[in-house]
Amino acid sequence: MEGMNTQQKSLILLIGLLVSNMLHAADTPTNALLVLSKSAHTLAIVDPSSLKVIAKVPVGNDPHEVIASADGKTAYVSNYGFGAYNTLAVVDLVAQKALPAIDLGALRGPHGLTFVGGKTWFTAEAAKAIGSYDPVTGKVDWIMGTGQNRTHMIYVWPDMKRIVTTNVSSGTVSIIEKTVGGPAPGAPPPGMPNPPPPTGGAHSPGPPMGAPGGDWNETVVRVGNGSEGFDVSPDGKEIWVANAGDGTVSIVDVSRKEVTQTLAADVAGANRLKFTPDGKLVLISTLRGRDLTVIDAATRKTIKRIKLGRGAAGIIMQPDGSRAYVACTPDDYVDVIDLHSLDVVGRIEAGGGPDGLAWAERR
Repeated sequence: MEGMNTQQKSLILLIGLLVSNMLHAADTPTNALLVLSKSAHTLAIVDPSSLKVIAKVPVGNDPHEVIASADGKTAYVSNYGFGAYNTLAVVDLVAQKALPAIDLGALRGPHGLTFVGGKTWFTAEAAKAIGSYDPVTGKVDWIMGTGQNRTHMIYVWPDMKRIVTTNVSSGTVSIIEKTVGGPAPGAPPPGMPNPPPPTGGAHSPGPPMGAPGGDWNETVVRVGNGSEGFDVSPDGKEIWVANAGDGTVSIVDVSRKEVTQTLAADVAGANRLKFTPDGKLVLISTLRGRDLTVIDAATRKTIKRIKLGRGAAGIIMQPDGSRAYVACTPDDYVDVIDLHSLDVVGRIEAGGGPDGLAWAERR
């Protein structure tokens, strides 16, 4: 600011402060779309009504997947690095700021995420394991090995008695079920006394939440090569798995724990697969082509291929079933799909290399 008088310098500083405040003035909406940028290492908070980014928060060195807590106030992001990293980034969605990251120690390569029962569940690909993190105690409270290569994505039933993972390099799905008669989550082992009540005070840890107790059985189901993106049908009866190496979709019956049908979906390099909330349609993205494949779940037939950019990854459904959001990673934008017309109706510029997407509904 050489050559300027004091009044001019003060005016410029004031304008800069006002602009900065304006950029951070928008509150996080009650319903927000969360978009990860792998190249910028940020989480974008997007207002779905305007498709505008209202804030960006740094999240770590290789963000891949994101999930929001049940109350919509906190987001968790896996820093993957193909096993090089071992943290979950944490974001306060209301204050729009990063919180201290969660160090997973030897559970390296965290990737798939979900939030069920007040806990963040994750895969640890390099450790061939899955686990759960309890935000109340601030600890990883449960770990289980899968014995499979590249355990990548995860789904947990609402009652936390059944878990499904896809294992990319093994070409399998793990169905992990709690055995009947095991103690409830947080209960002490048989013969052990109940824990004492908390003593109170500012640093009281509160009653221990514990880990999911009892024994667990794992059934490994062979599906197709490169099994990665998957979803469980809204009625909980089927698991649909996109096999990137084969371009097929394997349909697994949950109760029988076996493949009942393999669809020649022609989706080589499939990345993600998602049901619409009503269970009528299945959307499959691929990073090897321009199409978003749409399958009728009842007839098992492909009904449309929606043209996107040069490839796509993450998919998230708007809870009311009106829209889908698809991360077009190579093109640095997110496309908005009208689920009634099956057309692209909007675009979001949320940062380079968008991938993981999530929906946050504040309660």
